[in-house]
Amino acid sequence: MSNAPAPAPAPAADPSPTDVAVERDVTYGEVGGVTLLLDVYSPPGPVDDARAAVVLVHGGGWFRGDKAKEPPLASTLARAGYLVFVPDYREAPAHTFPASRDDVLAAATWALASGYAFDRARVAFFGGSAGGNLVIEAAIATGRPAVSWSGMFDLQHIIESTDATASAPTTQDLDALQSANIDQTGPDVPFLRWTILQEVGGDRSLLPAASTNRHVVSTTGPAYLANSLDEFVPVEDAMALQRAYADAGVACTLQLVPGHHHAEGYTAQAIGGSLEFLRQVL
Repeated sequence: MSNAPAPAPAPAADPSPTDVAVERDVTYGEVGGVTLLLDVYSPPGPVDDARAAVVLVHGGGWFRGDKAKEPPLASTLARAGYLVFVPDYREAPAHTFPASRDDVLAAATWALASGYAFDRARVAFFGGSAGGNLVIEAAIATGRPAVSWSGMFDLQHIIESTDATASAPTTQDLDALQSANIDQTGPDVPFLRWTILQEVGGDRSLLPAASTNRHVVSTTGPAYLANSLDEFVPVEDAMALQRAYADAGVACTLQLVPGHHHAEGYTAQAIGGSLEFLRQVL
């Protein structure tokens, strides 16, 4: 039997690859004493005033998560040639709707007024889960394109149609899991209801205003949606948003992903179509 010491564990991989430059914790605003920060991912190669930009919005049910969870996707977008802004935003229950939406819009406004080199006419939004909701809100407000993975949209319908089920927080240890591993077991109506009611602070009178698909208009930016067929967010919700886009005369693609993965859990299946959409609209 060998007495040689066991090999040391391999070091953790650096989440920010060396070919992508990352500037962290840039202040883009302050609201009510809360300092709002974002990270900036620059694509490899020389600075280019003609490059497009993406505002990447993290998920987390509007009540958790931050920009620190986005290096893999942000780096993928940067390697595709985009300048990527990844903002934090105020979260529920301390800050309810429309605080998160307003912060995402403020981050985009700040980026447009910043000194970073990119084409101001070529800007899109990208997000998953709660971030998927917020980027469609941004598309409605700005007319710019959006990629939304597993966004939640008709919040009023989801709540009213599931009132027979009590809301409840998840039993998962969200802080111990990577985004791609959260809520991968299919529908969870109690937790879905809980996240939505957190976002409106329990005030159901806010649900109509927070129901994104009810506000799509002809000036809304085009969208690429993805949703698993049997996941945390009901696929019917994404289908209803696509119908709202069609009724407004705005292009909207919906990719239906087999299985029950949620948002970044199906990155491998959705990233190709999402990048092709960005290439076409930008």
